Amino acid sequence: MSTDTTGATAHQHDQQPSLKRVLGPGLLLLFIVGDILGAGVYAVTGRLAGQVGGVAWLPFVVAFAIATLTAYSYLELVTKYPQAAGAALYAHKAFGVHIVTFLVAFTVVCSGITSASTSSGLLASNLLIGFGVDEPGNGLVLAVALGFMLLLAAINLRGVGESVKFNVVLTLVEMTALAIVIIIGFVVIGQGDGDLSRVTVFESADDKNLFMAVTVATAIAFFAMVGFEDSVNMVEETKDPQRIFPKMMFTGLGIAVIIYILVSISVVAVIPADRIATPTNAEAGILIDVVKTGAPDLPIDKIFPFLTVFAVANTALINMLMASRLIYGMARQNVLPPVLGRVLPKRRSPYVAIAFTTLLAFALITYVRLASESTIVAALSGTTSLLLLVVFTIVNVCVLVLRREPTTGFRAPILVPIFGALACAYLLGPWARLEADLIQYKIAGGLLLLGLVLWAVTRLFHKPEGGHFADIEHMDIDPTDDHLPDGSGTPR
Repeated sequence: MSTDTTGATAHQHDQQPSLKRVLGPGLLLLFIVGDILGAGVYAVTGRLAGQVGGVAWLPFVVAFAIATLTAYSYLELVTKYPQAAGAALYAHKAFGVHIVTFLVAFTVVCSGITSASTSSGLLASNLLIGFGVDEPGNGLVLAVALGFMLLLAAINLRGVGESVKFNVVLTLVEMTALAIVIIIGFVVIGQGDGDLSRVTVFESADDKNLFMAVTVATAIAFFAMVGFEDSVNMVEETKDPQRIFPKMMFTGLGIAVIIYILVSISVVAVIPADRIATPTNAEAGILIDVVKTGAPDLPIDKIFPFLTVFAVANTALINMLMASRLIYGMARQNVLPPVLGRVLPKRRSPYVAIAFTTLLAFALITYVRLASESTIVAALSGTTSLLLLVVFTIVNVCVLVLRREPTTGFRAPILVPIFGALACAYLLGPWARLEADLIQYKIAGGLLLLGLVLWAVTRLFHKPEGGHFADIEHMDIDPTDDHLPDGSGTPR
């Protein structure tokens, strides 16, 4: 494969038409809310309630605060460097060290794969419950989860583009499912069958104090707050972005946390404390139990599992699209083996990168399901949070380093990235995880070690003419765009 030079690639991108600014405040807000909502609240609500009892809403608030600090940093950097390479670009601008840039980019890739794999476990269990299989065995859940990942790979190979309007539809499905949980919870409370007084009761199954229990629960809840960072890739398609993008980013985060607080109140009020930590199906989450317990005479419990499937499937698809395109982009940037940059002649989809990310997801799902005591959702949602907390810590530090360069765009208060970096770094520690969740470090470490091996092999056998990450400014990772990262059209 020939190596693109910086000048040639830059000229190629100069020939591309600019993106059409189609997103007004309403569409942008729905896109951001849809990016945040997804598998998170379905996957983690029961687990964090099991750690802090009735104050299950509190970890969501703390996670929201930390996410908001990091959102400030992303907004400053994306208005200063409005390219789609995201955190990898910011690290490259701040430090200029190839291995750091690579590790940031590969960490983002791994977070997408682990997030999609989490969704596969959640989707498999909910789909089986929807078809009447309440207690599926390991083999059946594994088969459905792997089948779902194969379906995502097939769609990815086909090259199906996700439009903003389609994302809006799926966001409304997600919000409908969560609205059902909230309405059921408050109806039960209104009828006197729910206990609203539980929402102020702190209980720790491990006898932790409030601070440490909330720390663990916040690390769990953080999986539900991620996604906002992806929306910065839409800045070039937003009307008057410097004025409306920050407002919609913070409004979207606020709407998400309000929904999460109301959902957690419904869970705590409807489900007795001794059942929250041990839901009927740990992989499927506690929200199905809320629907079944709160509305036993209504057929909604037959529909709800399928709403959950739709809510998480789109998130998983976008994650795998992003991961495969980033792998392709890094292969084109000469930091991963060139074979990962191969493209199907007709479909123009990066088939080797798709195969690589899918096989990696297969390995993760199979390992967690068969060789560990954790569920797919618990192990891989936590690994996603762990990986993204590393990225968020670096992004906050990048803001401080890059303050040496002037900007006329959005500017975060000086203390915000400092507190953001410290908070994200604090949640990386083992004190923020249960003993059973220490597997997350093994998974994250194994993924990054694989990346380092691939990087070392590439540097040893493939010395680029233009230098590693020579053209990272044009490394497009937006999965809603109908072009591969090198600017070539992809008929999705």
